[in-house]
Amino acid sequence: MTHHFAPRQIRFFLTAPSPCPYLPGRNERKVFAHLPVADGANVNDTLTQVGFRRSQNIAYRPSCEACDACWSARIPVPDYVFSRSERRSLERNSDLTRQIVPAQASMEQFDLLSRYLNARHAEGGMAEMAWPDYVAMIEDTAVKTQLVEYRAPSDTNPKGDLVACALVDVLADGLSLVYSFFDPDQPKRSLGSFMILDHVAQAKTDELPKVYLGYWVKGSDKMAYKARFNPLEILRPGGWVLMSARDRAAEPAAQTA
Repeated sequence: MTHHFAPRQIRFFLTAPSPCPYLPGRNERKVFAHLPVADGANVNDTLTQVGFRRSQNIAYRPSCEACDACWSARIPVPDYVFSRSERRSLERNSDLTRQIVPAQASMEQFDLLSRYLNARHAEGGMAEMAWPDYVAMIEDTAVKTQLVEYRAPSDTNPKGDLVACALVDVLADGLSLVYSFFDPDQPKRSLGSFMILDHVAQAKTDELPKVYLGYWVKGSDKMAYKARFNPLEILRPGGWVLMSARDRAAEPAAQTA
């Protein structure tokens, strides 16, 4: 489904250059726009199709002058067949309960996020996130969004222990994984990859054709895991195309002068 909106509804802005969090020695710039409250969902759907991502009530995408390493990535759900290892991942986590809850922040979620950030992204820009920042990340939205909580059996908590959580936008053509975090003390579960596979399974059930994964950054170890999902579509200047074997083995993108 394609949505259209009048250009006057949206104004685009460009950020100043800042250090790239994915490729050392490079600078990044972003083009961004505020999503309108009245028609935010339709506008977000349209912008997602052309490579934007959502953060609170802002849609953004890279607009770097000297680099083209960030490519939007999505999984074509009808064509996706789980590999043997992916089926094992789903089975390994089959004891988890999955619950969709409204996009409302809780201290339980925030505590899990804090442990995740301290263990996995202590040097990242989100490491100093405070409770009001988390509330804004979850609740400030003009689109249809939800939280998916994953809980493990517990002898002390009748609801189960919260071990993973995903903030997900429901688009006209699929699910967009906005942000996910998990218990860093359970590495054997591979919870990050599991949540992606679980959303592919959910999209199949709901007959939604796409699962959006955000940006795959050519040459970034932090984003290399996304290329393991096959098939995977990436957005190039001519439109969405299947990621090739050559792309999967990519070296860092060349930076022009």
